[in-house]
Amino acid sequence: MLSDVTRRQLLRTGLAGGSSLALLGAVGRCGFANAKDASNIRLGLVTYLWGQHMSLAEVIASCEKSGLLGVELRTEHQHGVEPSLNENQRSDVAKRFADSPVELIGYGSNCEYHSPDPAQLKKNIEQTKDYIRLMHDCGGTGVKVKPNNLPANVPYEKTVQQIGKALNEVAAYGEGFGQKIRVEVHGSGTSKLSVIRDIFKVADHSNVYVCWNSNDEDLTGEGLEANFKMVQDRLGDTVHIRELNVGDYPYPQLIQLFANLNYEGWFLLEARTNPADKTAAMAEQLQIFNGLKSNAS
Repeated sequence: MLSDVTRRQLLRTGLAGGSSLALLGAVGRCGFANAKDASNIRLGLVTYLWGQHMSLAEVIASCEKSGLLGVELRTEHQHGVEPSLNENQRSDVAKRFADSPVELIGYGSNCEYHSPDPAQLKKNIEQTKDYIRLMHDCGGTGVKVKPNNLPANVPYEKTVQQIGKALNEVAAYGEGFGQKIRVEVHGSGTSKLSVIRDIFKVADHSNVYVCWNSNDEDLTGEGLEANFKMVQDRLGDTVHIRELNVGDYPYPQLIQLFANLNYEGWFLLEARTNPADKTAAMAEQLQIFNGLKSNAS
């Protein structure tokens, strides 16, 4: 059954029903055209925000219990997976995941490459390399980075070129450690898919990928499908979503677009609410997600 918090959220968004199944039924009536395969899309967790106060053991246990069997660990959270870990501590992180059905998908960093200050740019590139080595040692498969701004008084083309070249550098470095570079569609101005498209014209290394981020900007202009097509050839194996039953982002359409690509990867829950029982809330999101996915298969 839906939690009281979620029930109130659904009332605010006009999606109230007696249960999660009622919501799924409503979604199912929408239908999908030309459905392909969504069976290989899995739901996991970004530890921002529902896992931010959990220890690593609690994150893994919560994922196991809820059925969200993949996790992107974010920097500066209580689980403490940081470059400061020594060799033994990194091996312990790797063992914890190896002993669990939960997969360490990768790392959520705050690294960005738009600053016109060369020292700041270099610092972020080197920090990205630290995270790449960290994930290699801990058993992850990639590092999430982000463009975060288009600085004032700097030509657009110059910033785009700088971000793209930095991504090529860290992508080449990551390839040597078996780590993907996942570029979250994020930031002031840089959340536009047209900007991401332009950055990826420069960032042409095969080891750098777009991490779709389910932003309001995705719906602007000609709409979701047109914006999706701008970057669909560079999509990686991670997608960030918010709660599927809060707000009016068209998740059924988004899942269909990925299903049309026969996508194999992770939709990662990057939640914004604060339910008292995070594990139960995660399990509820999985139920809703599976219903949406079944309609796109």
